[in-house]
Amino acid sequence: MSRLFTTRPGDDGLPGPERRLAVLALILGTLMAVVDITMVNLALPSIARDLGVSAARAVWVTNLFQIACAAFLLVFAAVSELVSRRRLYVAGLSLFVIASLGAAMSRSLETLLVFRALQGLGAAATLSIGPSLFRSIFPSRLLGSALGLSALVVAGGYASGPAVGGLVLSVATWPWLFALHVPLGLCALVLAWRALPREPRRPGGFDGRGALLSVTMLGSFFLAMDGIGHGTPAWQILAWLATSLVAGGLFLRRQRRASHPLLPLSLFRERRFSLAVSASGLAFIGQGLAFVALSFLYQQEMGFSPLETAWLFTPWPLAIMLVGPLAGRLADRLNPSLLASTGLLLLMLGLVSLAMLDLGTGVVDGLWRTGLCGLGFGLFQPPNNREMMGSVPRERSTSASGVMSTTRTVGQSVGVALVGVFLAAGAPVQATLWVGGGACLLAFFASLARVSSAGEAQARRRRAAREAPSSQPD
Repeated sequence: MSRLFTTRPGDDGLPGPERRLAVLALILGTLMAVVDITMVNLALPSIARDLGVSAARAVWVTNLFQIACAAFLLVFAAVSELVSRRRLYVAGLSLFVIASLGAAMSRSLETLLVFRALQGLGAAATLSIGPSLFRSIFPSRLLGSALGLSALVVAGGYASGPAVGGLVLSVATWPWLFALHVPLGLCALVLAWRALPREPRRPGGFDGRGALLSVTMLGSFFLAMDGIGHGTPAWQILAWLATSLVAGGLFLRRQRRASHPLLPLSLFRERRFSLAVSASGLAFIGQGLAFVALSFLYQQEMGFSPLETAWLFTPWPLAIMLVGPLAGRLADRLNPSLLASTGLLLLMLGLVSLAMLDLGTGVVDGLWRTGLCGLGFGLFQPPNNREMMGSVPRERSTSASGVMSTTRTVGQSVGVALVGVFLAAGAPVQATLWVGGGACLLAFFASLARVSSAGEAQARRRRAAREAPSSQPD
């Protein structure tokens, strides 16, 4: 870990001591947003009971947060170029903290939903630019290691969310789940204001029409995916999907004509970037699908208790936490596309092994299969993220960061929706895991297609690194 904060002559990024503070600010901000997603789910029954609403209405406490966050990721990535990433990150953290305090003090569902939407906007502002800030903070030679650390934080957040939520609810009421963000957020704010790199703003205007179309496109899509998972009438789902498709077509048309497009389509001309995005989306479909399908498989089909089910899930994020940083370091030295492809192959084998799981088996047999999935995903994500961020010019980092975050969210939502479709059709739960394995197989082929070009790019980086010291003046 100490090598992440060493400074060599000719390094870009921040010096070592400032790097530590900036990374701590990013870790705290990311943890709050990620932990919130899984932590609040445990409190929904208590929220419904205390506020006197149905469980179906209480679900919107989590849904609205996720939809608001997902719909604005691309918008905030573009806004950061106008106001600077440091200012946007601080503003997003401030909004998240204020909204958390408001949610803790809410005494009606309507008020709570307003503050949850504002929390989602604050989370979108921080998550949309997080990967690009890692690229700005760390020298290029450590980009893979930095993104491995990011994967560790996200996996740790998802893994610890239920435990933190359960611990808080065992000694306090649900408003304290939101109040917990306030002191952590204030610490992150101080660190972010002090340590995040200052940078000039981009001159020029903002693509307001493109932003409106982007929010409409993504918001409608996520409402449709949420409707599939909750049994919404088919005509409403189709209406949301149609709205998303129309807005998406108009959005692409707008991006080709705008002088300062919200999402520069030139990013996708870089083959390594496009293939990395495709592999990421397909892999997250597999992960999102597996997380929901395994809950049904373990509890409804195999008869495990919720506590036993939680233990069976543990190897997945734990393996990511252990393997992610190592995969990031290896991506700085080896071909990242080859590492990512190997991880996808392991993830696919893990999902297939779960699909073939004997329903009468014990806990141990499920643990190693879930661990294999986590091992594969941990080996895949940091090298693949390095490819996404490293294959575009530095000035396009914020746009690439927004695409990365949006791809992750879209993939997970599609995976969850596919489980709903299969269960509604009466298909066995394990059939959905075969679909997840198929998505990972497609991701494997997409990742494998860029192995040679990634190897050539890495060789060029190594040559440049060797030549850099000799070009310095005496």
